[in-house]
Amino acid sequence: MTAYQDYKPLTFHDATPRFADGSDTPRAYLERCLETIAAREPVVKAFTAINEAGARAAADASAARWTAGKPLSLIDGMPVAIKDLLETRDMPTQMGCAAFKGNFPRRDNAAVWALRQAGAVILAKTVTAELGGSHPGPTTNPFDPDRTPGGSSSGSAAAVGARMVPAAIGTQVGGSIIRPAAYCGNFALKPTQGGLNRGERQATSMSTHGPHAGCLEDMWQVAIEIANRAGGDRGSVGLIGPSTLPAAVKPNRLIVLETEGWSIIDDATKTDFDAVLRQLREAGVSLIRRADHPLVEALEQAIANGRAVCGGVTSWENRWYQRGIVDNDPAGVSERAKATLAKAEAMTPDDYRMALLARETAQHTHATLAPLADAAITLACPGPAPLWSGDVPGQPLAPRPTGDFVFNAPSSMLFAPVVTVPLMSVGGMPVGVQLMGQQHEDARMTGLARWMNETLKPVV
Repeated sequence: MTAYQDYKPLTFHDATPRFADGSDTPRAYLERCLETIAAREPVVKAFTAINEAGARAAADASAARWTAGKPLSLIDGMPVAIKDLLETRDMPTQMGCAAFKGNFPRRDNAAVWALRQAGAVILAKTVTAELGGSHPGPTTNPFDPDRTPGGSSSGSAAAVGARMVPAAIGTQVGGSIIRPAAYCGNFALKPTQGGLNRGERQATSMSTHGPHAGCLEDMWQVAIEIANRAGGDRGSVGLIGPSTLPAAVKPNRLIVLETEGWSIIDDATKTDFDAVLRQLREAGVSLIRRADHPLVEALEQAIANGRAVCGGVTSWENRWYQRGIVDNDPAGVSERAKATLAKAEAMTPDDYRMALLARETAQHTHATLAPLADAAITLACPGPAPLWSGDVPGQPLAPRPTGDFVFNAPSSMLFAPVVTVPLMSVGGMPVGVQLMGQQHEDARMTGLARWMNETLKPVV
């Protein structure tokens, strides 16, 4: 375990000049990652599979390209871990679910294919909560093994937070990129809906792929290299932006969103968030809240039931798929997942239609705020990662063992891009802040996040 106040993230972009001049190599970089994995993985438990032989071969090929002055991209040689919901041709895809034990399709997800085309070293598969839901896997928080790393991208977030890899791919339908990043001290991008090609993972209307990384440079580079090769989802224009990290952009005005999570934040987290906001005001950024403008209040009301809307939409869209899994292998699915399925099967088509209507109304309301401010800012999680030691036999199942996605639901239902920035520490644990923009403002949100990261002092 590493004390968060002493934490220095693992980065990749600053190693590439050494690859070019021969003072370092992608293979040596990979070996350092493997050394860290050997030291930390027994406690962190971030991975379901590690392909050391394949990674070494890919790193050696990358080293030859750098020596020849012909790298495929700026992430050529970068070790990347892949959430175990996404297919990989050289490692099983078991989705955190016993019913999929041994599942090995031997093909690449579109994003994984794009990463290989860019020369990235696909090193490992990371633990996911079962089927991308809320039933946790074995992964622990890299800064306190008694706490959750978040979910469902638990292994991806923890692997980056533990400095085992510089970047990893996560997915989100409610809060599964943003919240784990916030709990594990990562930067992360949850793109505009459809921004990165999901390949075979397009069954639900709100799922997205996005990178976790130790720095904004690596986060953006992974995302744009995928988008420049695989594009976005079918029918989507995909992620658009510069070929390297966007320039820092100082915001003039930010909307401070409370969301339905405001009432459950602990006092220490509120105090630290206020300190972030105070720094913004001192830097000349105007802040507006729900009491300051009727359109902000309208948005707060439109997203006030975000958890229920996200849960309803996704549960309905997953129910036939998951019913088939349960019918085929009842013992291979957790009781928590079965309980979620039961709630979905109690829904009617009109329940789903009403959730879609609420989502559409919220998106329209959000769009009307575009001229009002540069972005919205809020917490990325409701405080530090909660303690988690497992369900208690004989007691009801914990409703949210990987943490509450209350601050993440709004961007998911709005299809909006979000960048998570690790600006806070509460009780010695990381707590993230997020910037949310209008659809297709991914690059702008990254530029705003860069300005904040370079300008504001971390609140500890």
